[in-house]
Amino acid sequence: MDRLACDRMFATVVETGSFAAAARRLGTSSGQASKLMARLEADLGAQLIQRSTWALSLTEAGRAYHERLRPLLEEFDALDAEMRREGFEPRGLLRLTVPLSFGSAILAPLLGDFAARHPQVALDVAFSDRLAYLVEEGFDMALRIGQPRDSALIARRLCAVRLVTCAAPAYLARRGRPERPGDLAAHDCILDGNLAQPGLWPLRGADGAAQPMQAKGRITFANAEACAMAARAGLGICFGPSFVAGPMIRAGELVPVLDAFEAEPLGLHAIYPPSRHLAAKSRALIDFLAERFRGPPDWDAALPFRKE
Repeated sequence: MDRLACDRMFATVVETGSFAAAARRLGTSSGQASKLMARLEADLGAQLIQRSTWALSLTEAGRAYHERLRPLLEEFDALDAEMRREGFEPRGLLRLTVPLSFGSAILAPLLGDFAARHPQVALDVAFSDRLAYLVEEGFDMALRIGQPRDSALIARRLCAVRLVTCAAPAYLARRGRPERPGDLAAHDCILDGNLAQPGLWPLRGADGAAQPMQAKGRITFANAEACAMAARAGLGICFGPSFVAGPMIRAGELVPVLDAFEAEPLGLHAIYPPSRHLAAKSRALIDFLAERFRGPPDWDAALPFRKE
């Protein structure tokens, strides 16, 4: 039998003055009430209640135990109520790790909106491209772009992240516009060192068949924004996420090329450790972002439409 059930029965017997009344309050039988009391006294090795035909009375040990037990039960009930509220109301510290470029360009304003909507949630966000160990480093959740690597974690896909190939109009006027992936061999390519294989651009044909190309160039930046800015300066052709290139394309600073050979989109995932009950604060953020990312994102508005 549960020791807490025994303690609660004892306290309720003291408050109500009888086993029958205590049993009714706790939704059980008088026989079960007697069993719980007998178990408690056996565990403690002391008689707590003296039973007579007409009444119950506390022994000296029973009075001392009840005096110490009552505030403990009150504290437990308060904690239980607080945790139950936590299960429905987002509150507490939420620690996140998010990609540097996507985090600063896209997520930061959204996280601000989330914080305004949920004033009981405190945010502690690390903006980094380093793959953090969630459990070991105390993070509640990670937002990551690409295929999840750790099968021990749970991943929920929030949206697609397109990868585009683009260059500045001045560069294309000077060097010509590539029409097929093989044409990249005659061009300066700007490589993103954050990619698993910076020089291998996973392009594909209109039929979806992979046409990966080995890109070469003298500039490698481990940052998608730096690569796009180098392309904007006319230093070559870059390949990277549309959330970085999209605003520059919309402004006319970059032009999409090889759009008929666009790579398979990546996924933005919310990743978190497995748990029987996902904390309300984590669930609220995931649902909030899923709603905000529903439908084509604004940063893709200027890109050529590709029918999948």
